[in-house]
Amino acid sequence: MDGRRITASPRPCTGRRVVAKKRRRGGLDGFVNSVKKLQRREISTKRDRAFSMCDAQERFRNIRLQEEYDTHDPKGYSPSSLPFLKKRSKIIEIVAARDIVFALAQSGVCAAFSRETNQRICFLNVSHDEVIRSLFYNKNNDSLITVSVYASDNFSSLKCRTTRIEYIRRGKPDAGFALFESESLKWPGFVEFDDVNGKVLTYSAQDSIYKVFDLKNYTMLYCISDKNVQEIKISPGIMLLILTKTHSGVPLKILSIEDGSVLKSFSHLLHKTKKVDFIEQFNEKLLVKQENENLQILDVRNSELTEVSSTEFMTPSAFIFLYENQLFLTFRNGTVAVWNFRGERVTSFDDHLLWHPDCNTNNIYITSDQDLIISYCKSDTDESLSDGNAGSINISNILTGKCLAKIKASNSLQADECWCSANCGGRNCNSRKRVEASRIKSTVAEALEDITALFYDEDRNEIYTGNRLGLIHVWSN
Repeated sequence: MDGRRITASPRPCTGRRVVAKKRRRGGLDGFVNSVKKLQRREISTKRDRAFSMCDAQERFRNIRLQEEYDTHDPKGYSPSSLPFLKKRSKIIEIVAARDIVFALAQSGVCAAFSRETNQRICFLNVSHDEVIRSLFYNKNNDSLITVSVYASDNFSSLKCRTTRIEYIRRGKPDAGFALFESESLKWPGFVEFDDVNGKVLTYSAQDSIYKVFDLKNYTMLYCISDKNVQEIKISPGIMLLILTKTHSGVPLKILSIEDGSVLKSFSHLLHKTKKVDFIEQFNEKLLVKQENENLQILDVRNSELTEVSSTEFMTPSAFIFLYENQLFLTFRNGTVAVWNFRGERVTSFDDHLLWHPDCNTNNIYITSDQDLIISYCKSDTDESLSDGNAGSINISNILTGKCLAKIKASNSLQADECWCSANCGGRNCNSRKRVEASRIKSTVAEALEDITALFYDEDRNEIYTGNRLGLIHVWSN
């Protein structure tokens, strides 16, 4: 994954940043980005494009509901656990690694399920008062990082812990160890995990110090102590420091992510009376948008400026950079568009209206080749009449906007139907698949209602969805 910055009251995405408490919006002259950031999924380079459009269609052909897990188990918690941990609540985050599915509920309970046995392995809450706020899979050392708050601390400080996947597989979530214990991560302090650069950024508000750690071994690399820093944005190889606004504009610094050395310092002119919607850095491109003003795309190497009309590019609710394709996605009112850095809209999606208009990034997955986007979407008018309140899971090509596959109630096999080789129709069938299907209590339509989290396991070619009831559904072919 690329950098991930998540608020304690989810989610999200810029980088994966977890904040001690919900950060205030609208203050600091608008420099705290008002745009809800999108969780940017792993976008590492692969030698060859794994699938063409036809391959992708085949990959998701006949995908159906295969399994159901439940994160709610009142008997599985300690009697001294916090009362709200024992209540059923919606899934806000799903992560999968090494044939294990991790599901985090809004209550703060996190459960691990085995795709080999289809059984719950354990809960990751290792103390009775632990409320887990976020998950991060660290592929560098095959471990899961949990970010939590505790009742004993009045839920005021973020605490990080890393646990090897192998220990979790053995049912030993308490075999991990604490991270960043020297840091005071109280509001507005945060921790941000940046998978692209292999770094961790922390901010201790107590002493106004930012620290950068190596994601491989958690060694501290350097610190940034400057009270004028209002925000830091991470991009491949660099960091953008946004400083306190002056009468003429906003001072900016570009730093090397490896050692913190200053690569460039400059100031960008702003309209004095207009709120800043966002300032973002993408490699050598700086994107600046003020309220009711044109989008400005500045090449920081040669100061070349491109503007996009405010009527053509309206401030999105979220966006995501595609590093390998040199493009970025914007999300606004449930629609998705693809732009290049010349300010041109290159793709519109023909059938991809997101279920959540505010772009809940838990319901979006972008594949590592950056060719597909998988989202929880609204069914079209004709489908909604037959599918009731169920949405659909749409798989679309990012470069063409074409919908390649769709999981919907009217075209997916019902959970209680049989698909054994004997074509028995479900009567008196003793096949293993029939037995597995009988464990699924939800119908396909029910499984497609109120999806609150989505994850695609590229290794297993499986989609995992979570809903408001705390249930996890496995979709596979």
